[in-house]
Amino acid sequence: MSYDYLTICATLYQEARFLDDRQWDEWLACYADDVVYWMPAWDDDDELTADPHSQISLMYYPDRGGLEDRVFRIKTERSGASMPEPRTSHNVTNVEVLGEREHEIDVRYNFNTLNHRYRFTDQFFGTIYVTFRKVDDRLLIAKKKIVLKNDYIRQVLDVYHV
Repeated sequence: MSYDYLTICATLYQEARFLDDRQWDEWLACYADDVVYWMPAWDDDDELTADPHSQISLMYYPDRGGLEDRVFRIKTERSGASMPEPRTSHNVTNVEVLGEREHEIDVRYNFNTLNHRYRFTDQFFGTIYVTFRKVDDRLLIAKKKIVLKNDYIRQVLDVYHV
C-alpha cells in the first residue's frame, strides 16, 4: 500500500499542533495502543544508548499507557515539572519516507521546539524516527524514537519538549 506524502506531513504537523495547543486527548489519539515511545541518551563515547531496558534513556514509555499517565499528571496539575505549563512552538522539517510495508511506513524528520517558561526560552532540536501504522482511515504512531541533539539541558524533559 502506498502512502501519500502530504498526508504523512499533515499527520506530523497535526501532532505538533496538538502539543502546542495543549490538546492532550487529541495528542494521545495520534498514538497506537502498543506504541513504543523512546528517547535514548548519549553515552560517554558520544554514542546513543541502544537498549531502553538496560541502558539510560531520557524518556521511555513501552506503550500508550505510559503516555496516558504522563498526560493525566499534566492535566491534573500533579506534575511539578510541568507547572506552569510552558508555551511551545514545534517545527517539523525535512520529512523523509524511509520505507513502506503493507500497513506501516517508516519516516524520519527533524524537529526544533521552542519552549518558553519562567521568562526563559529554551530550544530543543534533533531527529525523530516514526513508524506509522494505517488503522482505518488514519495513520497512528506505532513507534517513535527521538534523537535529541542538545548537549546541555537545564530542565527536566517532557513529552511537550519534542
